[in-house]
Amino acid sequence: MPQVRPDSHRTARRTRRPAPRLGRAAAGSALGTLIVGIGAVWLYVASLPPLELAGASARSVVVLDRSGTLLRPFATADGRWRLPITQDAVDPRFQAMLLAYEDRRFANHPGIDPAALLRAAGQWLVRGRIISGGSTLSMQVARLIEPRRERSLDAKLRQMVRAVALERTLGKTGMLDLYLALAPYGGPLEGVRAASLAYFGREPARLTAAQAALLVALPQSPEARRPDRFPDRARAARDRVLDIARARGVLTAAEAEAAKAEPVPTGRKPFPMLAAHAAEEAVAADPAAPVIRLAIDARLQERLEALAAERAAAAGPDLSAAILVLDNRDGRVLAQVGSAGYLDPTRRGAIDMTLAVRSPGSALKPFVYAMAFEDGLAHPETLVEDRPTRFSASYAPENFDLTFQGTVTARRALQLSLNVPAVELMEAVGPARFIARLRAAGAGIQLPREAAPGLPVALGGLGITLTDLARLYAGLARGGTLPELQRRAEATATGPGHQITGPVAAWYIADILRGTPPPENALPNRIAYKTGTSYGYRDAWAAGFDRRWTVVVWAGRPDGAAVPGLVGRIVAAPILFDAFARLGTEPEPVPRPAGVLAPGAGGLPPPLRRLGREAADPRGPTLRIAYPPDGARIDLGLATAGGDGAREAGIPGLALKAQGGVPPLTWLVDGQPISQTLRHRTEWFPGGVGFARISVLDSTGASDSVAVRLE
Repeated sequence: MPQVRPDSHRTARRTRRPAPRLGRAAAGSALGTLIVGIGAVWLYVASLPPLELAGASARSVVVLDRSGTLLRPFATADGRWRLPITQDAVDPRFQAMLLAYEDRRFANHPGIDPAALLRAAGQWLVRGRIISGGSTLSMQVARLIEPRRERSLDAKLRQMVRAVALERTLGKTGMLDLYLALAPYGGPLEGVRAASLAYFGREPARLTAAQAALLVALPQSPEARRPDRFPDRARAARDRVLDIARARGVLTAAEAEAAKAEPVPTGRKPFPMLAAHAAEEAVAADPAAPVIRLAIDARLQERLEALAAERAAAAGPDLSAAILVLDNRDGRVLAQVGSAGYLDPTRRGAIDMTLAVRSPGSALKPFVYAMAFEDGLAHPETLVEDRPTRFSASYAPENFDLTFQGTVTARRALQLSLNVPAVELMEAVGPARFIARLRAAGAGIQLPREAAPGLPVALGGLGITLTDLARLYAGLARGGTLPELQRRAEATATGPGHQITGPVAAWYIADILRGTPPPENALPNRIAYKTGTSYGYRDAWAAGFDRRWTVVVWAGRPDGAAVPGLVGRIVAAPILFDAFARLGTEPEPVPRPAGVLAPGAGGLPPPLRRLGREAADPRGPTLRIAYPPDGARIDLGLATAGGDGAREAGIPGLALKAQGGVPPLTWLVDGQPISQTLRHRTEWFPGGVGFARISVLDSTGASDSVAVRLE
């Protein structure tokens, strides 16, 4: 046997000892490399500037209706459509497809997916090029926040660092919300909401499988796959998403095949533009608000915009129409149609005709009657004369049809819109006082060249906006109290509004106008309404109300040109009745208040039986003051000036009316003469508040006096 040298085992042991030393050296080298790498990453992270999120937080301003329906979005300052959106407002199937296609481990990774990165690195080493980038949704969000054109390791590393930081700050929900808002969809479209509206004309809350798949596919290559430019490429990309969704259990095979059969949109749809004028005005009033919610009802707004466009087109070229709907309970503006087409230049659609100052024609006559009823000058059953009458050397009004009706009741005179009775009542009420009452109620009345108020204001000789006219009519439905308009959904009433007339006078007007003959093919006695036609056929009006709603309609040319045949009853009234029908409720009459005077068996009291004629009295024509009544408290909104100064300043006058006696009549206030006239009416301009004794003397020496309190 061969002999073994004693030191052979030691030699063998010595030859095996270096192995652990090499392992420790390798481990130490790896650890050192790791430490250096961590240090390098730390230094890289420290070298990065703070992440700027201001640009990513910019969103399009959106205007919503009372229930949150989109009325109109506005582009951002740089012209992009980036509408606010969160994941709870997006179809869950879209979200499932997005994660299945883009980032299956989104819920579990910290912003970067190591498995995806290793796969991408392996493909790069084997193929020599990038096959899949290994990007997570979080990394894509980082790239959208800090866009970089180059594709380099530095850019990728930067995305990874930013993705981890963003996830730590925002969490998964915040990251997904950012992706949904920032993902590019071609051209100025950013975010899934803008894309869904532009390509499908619908919000992303409910999408078909095909629509969801297309929206998942587009951000990968938004310009090359735009369906409005490259529909074949868009279809191919969509179908790949559907295949992956089927393979990963998001869709069944049948659902995927059915989705592939659905056509791809080949054009972009316009963004919603309901209540365009109201939205524009709201944004101008509050430019810093990202979301504005109006009191408007989108469904009603859409129906009335279609109605205005249809009727304006039928009425003739260049004509426009405007409609305003108010809720009488709180003054909320439920619909504001400013024109027959916001984008129609031939009809000057960009002009909001609900705010334009126009002549109302006869549309203000009800308020002349209301003041006369309130003053005790007349009653709906008072007899009035509709005969040729000259009120001054140059003013002799005629009716629209150039005929006269003779003796009629005030009710019938208003229902037929007779001019002479309205002017006679205006003379009794006082035009300056009438204008002052309207202005005190908040109506922006404009007089021609700021002339002094005269009798023609009863027939439309002034300017008023459709909005102010709607408030006045809503006041009639509310017992004489005007509402403060509420344009925002969150607005609340600020308190009692201005008083235009008393509850009894307001109800008289509502009862009269409810009996106005309706236009052709409309049912009678449903709404209280009045029409108006301005001088020269420039404006056609119809204003109507019931217990719940007030609707006012205007038709005409925005430039004020005359339109032969433009008559309120023919053009505007049918629109009004159609608008009421589209409210979807049955009209209700205005409730009757206490204090309404119903003529008894003997008829009205003598002072109210006939306007402008002495009442029959068995003792003869005894002189008496018919108005104001003794002990009355009269609110005139007085200023401090009096006499001629009050008249020149436009301070309202107090109508004085006598019955009986032998003219001329001399009127005195606190013993001082103020007027001598052959007529039984005059007007006094008080100089201040307080008590006053008003007296009248006739040519025989007969007299009468009353004491009143002016407020």
